[in-house]
Amino acid sequence: MKRVLVTGGAGTIGGAVVRRLLRDPGYEVRVSDQRPAPQWMREGCEVHTGDLRDLAQAREAASGCTQVVHLAAIVGGIANFHKLPHTLTAVNSALYDAVIQAALDREVERFVYVSSSMVFERATQYPTTEEHVWEVAMPRSAYGFSKLAGEVWCRAAHDEHGLPFTICRPFNAYGPGEMPDDEPGIAHAVPDLIRKALSGQQPLQIFGSGEQTRTLTHVDDIADGVVTAMASPAGLHEDFNISASDELTVAEIARIVWDVCGRDPGAFALEHLPTFAVDVQRRWPSVEKARRLLGWEAQIDVRSGIAQTAGWLREQLAAAR
Repeated sequence: MKRVLVTGGAGTIGGAVVRRLLRDPGYEVRVSDQRPAPQWMREGCEVHTGDLRDLAQAREAASGCTQVVHLAAIVGGIANFHKLPHTLTAVNSALYDAVIQAALDREVERFVYVSSSMVFERATQYPTTEEHVWEVAMPRSAYGFSKLAGEVWCRAAHDEHGLPFTICRPFNAYGPGEMPDDEPGIAHAVPDLIRKALSGQQPLQIFGSGEQTRTLTHVDDIADGVVTAMASPAGLHEDFNISASDELTVAEIARIVWDVCGRDPGAFALEHLPTFAVDVQRRWPSVEKARRLLGWEAQIDVRSGIAQTAGWLREQLAAAR
């Protein structure tokens, strides 16, 4: 039996990773998060509550674990990247320092760092391969820089101390678990758009022209990709784009949200809000490496995934009234 530490396990992707691990009888799961763990997680997992920037706490969390999936970070939507640049850089870097050191101290078999598509913020190759990370210009956003720094931390710990690592880069995660924020852009686009559509907003507000592209990937697919990469010998010391493969414009995504929320198709219209200094214009990864080395590919199509997410969010909003 292997015990896996999932840092940030109470988050949206973290919760999906925990659920995926619990479906496999070969794993026990320990969750470490400062946020309260939901009841199902407390019943099925060991829960550690502490500040993982503190090395003693990180060592305690990693004690007895054979693998670590590191998700703990300050994340969010595009507005968050601009609102909290110093905070997220400082917090994320402190987490890398302590959690990677703890993984080395506890001699884990695999350290899985969950990075971000934002390392490819200034990509020029499409579909974007993993190798492009060595050629692409440095991210302008503090968030993209901080996630790239985490990749450098992993490779450095491997080169100097032998850390057995795998890097996974989710692209445009969405799915049940993330609530929208009152301030547009703090949460990710899909929950933000769903709440707007459910509230009756018309026209539907989006940032920018709507021609920006994204590759939406359901959190359950991301979780499966992360666990597959963690468990595979072929994943050792490799990096993977964990993503669906369909490139959609933000306007097309907004249209899907409008439709699945039951709004009148003929009334669909967009209002274009000023966007932010960093708003990636194109995001479309190559997924060939994960398919070739891991035998993994995303399974959930965007329309059904957004419909499921909208149903979950409708229930959450109704319960909160």
